[in-house]
Amino acid sequence: MADGNGASGPDDATVASLFKAYDVRGTVPDQLTPEVAYRIGRALVTTMKPEVVAVGRDMRLSGPALAGALIDGIRDQGADAVDLGLVSTDALYFAVGRFGYPAGVMITASHNPAGDNGFKICRQEARALSLDDGLDDIRDAVIADHFTEPDGRGDLTQRDVLDDYAAFVLGQVDTAAIKPLKIAIDAGNGMAGATVPRVFTALPCEVIPLYFDLDGSFPNHEANPIEPENIKDLQRTVIEQNCDLGVAFDGDADRMFLIDERGQFIGGDMTTAMVSVMILRRNPGAAVVYNLICSRSVPETIERNGGRPIRSRVGHSYIKATMRQEDAVFGGEHSGHFYFRENWYADSGLLALLTVLELISEADQPLSAVLRPLDTRVRSGEINTEVEDPAAVSAAVEAHFAAAGATVDHLDGLTVGFPDWWFNLRSSNTQPLLRLNVEAETPDVLATRTREIQAMIGGRPGGH
Repeated sequence: MADGNGASGPDDATVASLFKAYDVRGTVPDQLTPEVAYRIGRALVTTMKPEVVAVGRDMRLSGPALAGALIDGIRDQGADAVDLGLVSTDALYFAVGRFGYPAGVMITASHNPAGDNGFKICRQEARALSLDDGLDDIRDAVIADHFTEPDGRGDLTQRDVLDDYAAFVLGQVDTAAIKPLKIAIDAGNGMAGATVPRVFTALPCEVIPLYFDLDGSFPNHEANPIEPENIKDLQRTVIEQNCDLGVAFDGDADRMFLIDERGQFIGGDMTTAMVSVMILRRNPGAAVVYNLICSRSVPETIERNGGRPIRSRVGHSYIKATMRQEDAVFGGEHSGHFYFRENWYADSGLLALLTVLELISEADQPLSAVLRPLDTRVRSGEINTEVEDPAAVSAAVEAHFAAAGATVDHLDGLTVGFPDWWFNLRSSNTQPLLRLNVEAETPDVLATRTREIQAMIGGRPGGH
């Protein structure tokens, strides 16, 4: 394929491979180039037909060139562009919802390595596109490379939304209830370095900032807090500085993880449980959505606090669709994504954080003590295994445990339940991997059952 100036770019197969289930992602410049970004801009306007598109980007080094090309494509196809500049993904979603933009694009590769970049695309009310809902149309139009010429070129305006977003987040919690906690926050040289200071200037907390400089080369560690090596500095800081808690954000600052005052990592499911407690005090009887990888403690906590727990498949499109369907006020995932109805069902790691600060301030206890009665089980974490035939392996595992009297369901992969333990086994969408998550009442049961399932799966340790 060639651009308007006759330069050749990635071939059609490469371009098609950029389009994942929920976003566009690839290595710059081998797969993703400004030329492709330009075409995505034109294709977006052609297929979605918005009059205006909001565009934001994170701090990745390729961001300015990709943003400029994308905006040129949007304008050349006749739509206006609003350049939000450097923003977090949650702030982009907020802006689309709050200011009524019919489309928005966030230029980010989230927690991927520094050489990658990509696009998260949403329509009005921050409804994210997926490959079976709009993203496929954009892909096909990019590859076809036939665009009609509009009557005129769209306009370009700039807008800074970070102060608006900070005010929105602060308005969702009782800031007067938050005590002067000491908090270490690791922004991972990502966009939390821009959003966190704007929020915490209004709070009495003492923030110890780690890696707040925006730097898309990620000089300190990858901005992916789910990997243990990436939170070691934060854990050490929490312990050495006697902090009340630690907080880690990913690169585009939509995912958030907590570290307790002892330096212990807290999974996204248990943060979901804690946020639910406060959310249900403000919204008695409301529905709360959680994905099926979350601990059994999550629906128990929701029920105990008067809420209605709703189980969902893994992934933001499923969580958001279920939230809208059930009019749920909050949704959480084990992966550190937290969704709020008031934020157009989009993520806000910052809002989840402030809600937890409110909870521990009110309890007047350490974070570990607040969590202890909620978190009574042990979990394996996600174990990935490469296998030749994931479907056949999963079927064999199911047959074995069904014969042993387990409950079985297929909401997302295979979930097998017993009174004192359960597991989920899912195939990866993109690789020959099986993803195993096990939870049990005791460490001994967890170890025994995890070994048993792994022996049945066979294969070899896989990636992520």
